[in-house]
Amino acid sequence: MSAPADIDVRPVTEAEYSEWLRAVRAGFLREPVVTAAELEARGRQFEPGRVIGAFDGDRCVATFRSFAQEVTAVGGRLVAADAITAVTVTATHRRRGLLTRMMTQDLAAAKERGDVLATLIAAEYRIYGRYGFGPATSASEWTIDVPRAGLDPRGPDLDGGRIDLVDPDDVRKLGPELHDRMRRATPGAISRDDWWWQLNTGAVRPDPEWTEPFFAVYRAPDGTAEGLMAYEVDDKWADTMQPSNTASVRGLIASTPAAERALWHHLCSIDWVMRVKSGWRAPDDLLPHLLPNPRAARTSMQADWMWVRILDVVRALEARTYEGEGELVLEVLDGSGIAGGRYRLEASPAGATCTATTRSADLTLDVGELATLWLGDESAVRLAALGRVREERAGAGRGADALLRTSRRPWCPDMF
Repeated sequence: MSAPADIDVRPVTEAEYSEWLRAVRAGFLREPVVTAAELEARGRQFEPGRVIGAFDGDRCVATFRSFAQEVTAVGGRLVAADAITAVTVTATHRRRGLLTRMMTQDLAAAKERGDVLATLIAAEYRIYGRYGFGPATSASEWTIDVPRAGLDPRGPDLDGGRIDLVDPDDVRKLGPELHDRMRRATPGAISRDDWWWQLNTGAVRPDPEWTEPFFAVYRAPDGTAEGLMAYEVDDKWADTMQPSNTASVRGLIASTPAAERALWHHLCSIDWVMRVKSGWRAPDDLLPHLLPNPRAARTSMQADWMWVRILDVVRALEARTYEGEGELVLEVLDGSGIAGGRYRLEASPAGATCTATTRSADLTLDVGELATLWLGDESAVRLAALGRVREERAGAGRGADALLRTSRRPWCPDMF
């Protein structure tokens, strides 16, 4: 067994990328075979310096990758982030500090670049808090019993709009602009680059089992595309030749409530579809109440989703908007030394300023708890009750909630 000091943690070269991909597959318990097609497709994502590996001799035993991302802050401003993905440690090399070494390298580079945040989707809950990350959004999935939903079997009333099934080429043309409208109105939403659209429309296929879904577009009466849904349908029938098909949504983006309603009603009106699985949706999604009988939609999944690590407290707090007016002094603890300090936030609907201060703190909290509060989804009062935030002044938690919480919950529609 190699000692931790003998394991080399460093950026991966293009020549080592296939071995790195093999380690990623092994880390996620997938067949550790990298096909030529996967190597060619994934190779388009290779960015020197941002693909990190831990090497025991010639063998890659831990993996880590980051890429540039934008996160929508409360109010619609786009914030530069370091998105982290493909994090694995091979089972034979756990508990040797390899993840800590890779994370330390990446966060230092992100701070040096001037990124405000780091983000990730956590496969395991207990890993990332020790690196200053906190869960900032959550996601839910609903399963709809279509016959109980109470919808008109003749199909949706589109009130002058229309729904069209389109091809992948059409999606790549209209999808990016539609997504941009949606994400700017959705705190927690993230950017999608050209690779994302190619991957999700089959233009590149690293997964040989990828199948093309149906793509449905909702157009408003004036012809503007306001919603896009990707879904697949299985082919199951009961012994009595009764349909028992399930439609599973791969993704739905909409810039208006009318588009959401139209697309869900369309999917639930398709002949032979008895169940609909919604895919990952916002925890306060409109979906259940877009049905005449909301009880026909049961929650089949609810979990934390995107985690955030704040790298620059001042820029993060000044980037977002605030519905109320007030002042808050935060003592932010950060064991890594990246973003700790005492900060005075002065906020109003007109804007906010955040500065270092020596004034007495109102709240003391870890940088991960600040990340949990940043997008407005969590309550400082609740975190204080859990012992994760300390009130230094009576009533400071309620004051923080009045400033930080949002009327709609943040949501990240994407896995990365």
